[in-house]
Amino acid sequence: MFIPGFTFTTEVFSKQVEYFSKTNRVIVIDPRSHGRSSLSLHGNDYVTHGSDLNKVLQELEVREAIVVGWSFGCFTAWEYFKQCGNDQVKAMVLVDMPPKSLSVSEGDWVEGSLDDISAIYTSSLRNPQGQRTFITDYITQVTVQRELEDEELNWLVEQSLKTPYYVAANLFASGMFADYREEAKLASQSIPTLTVVAEHWADTATAYTKNLTPESQVEVLGGHMMFWEHGERFNQMVEKFIRKTR
Repeated sequence: MFIPGFTFTTEVFSKQVEYFSKTNRVIVIDPRSHGRSSLSLHGNDYVTHGSDLNKVLQELEVREAIVVGWSFGCFTAWEYFKQCGNDQVKAMVLVDMPPKSLSVSEGDWVEGSLDDISAIYTSSLRNPQGQRTFITDYITQVTVQRELEDEELNWLVEQSLKTPYYVAANLFASGMFADYREEAKLASQSIPTLTVVAEHWADTATAYTKNLTPESQVEVLGGHMMFWEHGERFNQMVEKFIRKTR
């Protein structure tokens, strides 16, 4: 089961769906207010997203799921574990997200400085143009390592902008103030976990992960959206991990 990150959609996992559907049942979900899911004015937070994930697993009668959360999608996975444990989840793949986004402790793996995160929330996510500028900059500077063609960039931006700015602001605040360190630790002790981190913060992220969740396997690859840019390598990495869980 693949869960996209902040405001993105299931479409970004096209390479994973094509690859893994040959051997596995593959489920991709647009969380509420993302992509083709209904726009909701309530529940745009990761506590609710965790409950939503449980409902999806129950409705589809999924057992022994391997949950792959990307970015803020990791919060959905950890929140599900907090609420439901691992009865229906066999393993987790956590793609490039620290379990606590903000910290003043030196050496912690975080999303950014307090000033930078504050500026995004108070300025960029106040109107549609600010949202577009923020997402465009994030994609070109962090998410993808190579220079994108205009068509590719526009497609990625439009996937994100399917979530309106006022909902994006709620999700951003929910994610940035989240603290799932305990859930990350317990999950890694209970089920196999793979943590994939981007190259730009690999040293900090790897050290932090090995300290907090030493049981988790850690791999480094590409930028924040390495599964899209380096699909073949990412898929092989995950496939190898899945084989070890059998």
